[in-house]
Amino acid sequence: MDTSLIAAQLYTIRQHTQTVGDFARSMEKIRAIGYRAVQVSAIGAISDEDVKRIAADNGLRICNTHIDFERLQHDLEAVIAQHQLWDCRHIAIGSMPAAFRDSADGYKRFAALGSQIGERLAAADMTFSYHNHSFEFVKFDGRAGLEILFDESDPRYLQAELDTYWVQHGGGDPVAWIDRLTGRMPVVHLKDMVMLPGEPGEGPQQAMAEVGAGNLNFPGILAACQRAGVQWYAVEQDICQRDPFESLAISFANLARMD
Repeated sequence: MDTSLIAAQLYTIRQHTQTVGDFARSMEKIRAIGYRAVQVSAIGAISDEDVKRIAADNGLRICNTHIDFERLQHDLEAVIAQHQLWDCRHIAIGSMPAAFRDSADGYKRFAALGSQIGERLAAADMTFSYHNHSFEFVKFDGRAGLEILFDESDPRYLQAELDTYWVQHGGGDPVAWIDRLTGRMPVVHLKDMVMLPGEPGEGPQQAMAEVGAGNLNFPGILAACQRAGVQWYAVEQDICQRDPFESLAISFANLARMD
């Protein structure tokens, strides 16, 4: 695939981005792997100007971010200014606050709030997307929470940052969900799944893996992403079984070999 479209989700290396010095060294490593873009998430108290300078010094584009719900609700103008400085159009929320998760009505309320935030961001030529985990596949009156969220929100203003691992973890089909969200998903999160031995008396356990090192149907996933109009492919691995930079390198190399 076109490696210029692959971004490193910095949440993967969050323990290495908490100071300006660590952030700078980490961006050097990311660029040396071959990445040309990053998603800013879970970094330390580093100024917006330093983030921009260090990314630019390493030839890295900030293609998207994860922003806390509180900031999106109460400090959106500052969020917009931050992203204008970074020349970054795509903003996402990493998860739904717990207060909305327990009922269909909660999902509907969040859909309305997300649409309102997205409308304000659209006026600034930015997009707003929702990043899923697997709790959104709990059903309410026969409908999964994720279905409610996207059915009840305005597709112009609340888009998707679908996570392939978490869809599979929740019992969904990543390819089917990507197809379902065609035209509504500027960024996708790519991570693979393996089954590891469980504790004595337990069966195998699902675990995150580097893209191409697990069981997910990545040829089908990437084809669906092309059909869906995905612009950026963000590699994320919340938990790595090895050094996280090595995990990012394995995912990048495997993606580079895929059609």
